[in-house]
Amino acid sequence: MITSSYDFDVAIIGGGPGGSTLGALLKKYRPDFRVLILEKEKFPRDHIGESQLPPISRILEEMGCWDAVEAADFPIKVGATFRWGSRKDLWDFEFLPLKDFKDEPRPAKYAGQRLHTAFQVDRSVYDKILLDHAASLGCDVREQTQVTDVPATGDHVDGLLLKDGSRVTARWYIDATGHIGLLRRKLNVPVDLVTSLQNIAIWKYYQNAEWAINIGVGGTRIQIMSQSDGWLWFIPLSPTRSSLGFVCPAEHYKSLGLTPEQVFQDAVARDDRIAPLVANATPEPEIYTTKDWSFCADRTFGENWFLVGEAAGFADPILSAGLTLTHTGARELAYTIIALDEQSHDPNWLRHHYDLNQRARVRQHIRFADFWYAANGQFTDLKENCAKIASDSGLKLSPDAAWRWLAQGGFANDFAGQAGIGGFDLAGAKQITQILTDKDVKWKISESNVFKMNLVGADHEKVPLYENGRIRPVECYVRDGHRLVLVGHYQLLAEILKKTSDAATIYQSLIASFASRVPELHARVLAKHALNSLEVLLSEGWINASLDKKRPLLNVTTPREGAFIHASQPVQPKPAH
Repeated sequence: MITSSYDFDVAIIGGGPGGSTLGALLKKYRPDFRVLILEKEKFPRDHIGESQLPPISRILEEMGCWDAVEAADFPIKVGATFRWGSRKDLWDFEFLPLKDFKDEPRPAKYAGQRLHTAFQVDRSVYDKILLDHAASLGCDVREQTQVTDVPATGDHVDGLLLKDGSRVTARWYIDATGHIGLLRRKLNVPVDLVTSLQNIAIWKYYQNAEWAINIGVGGTRIQIMSQSDGWLWFIPLSPTRSSLGFVCPAEHYKSLGLTPEQVFQDAVARDDRIAPLVANATPEPEIYTTKDWSFCADRTFGENWFLVGEAAGFADPILSAGLTLTHTGARELAYTIIALDEQSHDPNWLRHHYDLNQRARVRQHIRFADFWYAANGQFTDLKENCAKIASDSGLKLSPDAAWRWLAQGGFANDFAGQAGIGGFDLAGAKQITQILTDKDVKWKISESNVFKMNLVGADHEKVPLYENGRIRPVECYVRDGHRLVLVGHYQLLAEILKKTSDAATIYQSLIASFASRVPELHARVLAKHALNSLEVLLSEGWINASLDKKRPLLNVTTPREGAFIHASQPVQPKPAH
């Protein structure tokens, strides 16, 4: 029986990072908003998804809780060490070259080298920090409060029924319940599995495990170790606690006929990289399992509701993208709801682009995960799936060629103005391709030296840019499934290409533009990053290229080893601090 009624501007189901990030940013930019966060559990509680990517740190700073997260003494993620596929050697992938990482005291501010690193977080601590922060900004946070039903009239949510019999009403309802997708399921929103990947994850926590490597004060790399039937992760979460998990195909797990504990212990015991790290550690008693089947919702909004984070879609955890997708989506949703309330933009335009952004990102990360798995002997059938992905984008490629295409630009619009995904820029993705395929990867921009913009047949539209609490429309061109958003490096290149078509002049113009803001050495690094975007423009047909034999070439190459991706140096395990 309904006993009471509550009126809010925004009612959020779920108090994890998606719900708390959304709530915090809504209250930051619109303190007058009445924001309710309903969480069925009592924090702290453990949760999977502990390894972050650098974009999250920028959002934590915007939320105003960087200092609280940094004060929790989570390990600084400088990158990851991989052993993958048939290769037995180890490779390090770093956000910041190790030679540039300074041994500085903590807690530190979000500045300098910390702009380029990430955290490895104990979710029992991290999620509580975020939820408490949302409450401190004025969100009405109610833990141990379960939503039991979502009454709706057509596509309009009429309220939320709670376990205690009360009813909550709001102008907007948000599903931030993760994989559960409570509101999504109640409204029968279909999902697309997108990929043939259907894995199971088994994990547990250890006290006082050794770290594979200590970098400065609190810095380390996560460990991702491929096996014939799956892969292991090892993630230090605090000076004393670490997470260790095993991922394998669900069908393989079923065929073994063993308990989760038996499967887990067998995987750890046969790995000479991971086993020594926990040999003298104390395992916590609980063992956890979950299905990590990648999926994407057919839509992320309705008449008065939205999906955010993993309620909207989930990408396999191999690239540590889950929390980044969740925080980024929650940030964009906060901006969208504020703009809807202020009627500052067309509401259909706002909803459409929120939906487009979230679903495109999830699908891109799923596709890149397919590429990674296709390099592991257990998942070679995914090369056929890569060919289908390419076909969906209008390309007729063999499975092998499609596999390479996915790592060379088929995913390259993860964030507006940047060419990259999962912490890797396009140059890094090409380098990874060389490592996993043992074949040289070329740059198209090195085969020509005359470049001219080609916008013939492209539709022109405006897309939202989310900054400083407001949405700013920016120019965008759409053609053949590709989107050219004129921000960041893409905008700079478009402006330069209006003035010159010569490759050498383009490169010097990039350096000059960056040198007006940063030291010349850094400007040259930024200019090389901008060439990633030039490669994307050429690959997607936004540029016509030709060769003038009298002019010099750019000569962009992909080394087998570089400052960010290189063979791992042997390091003796050290105990946690």
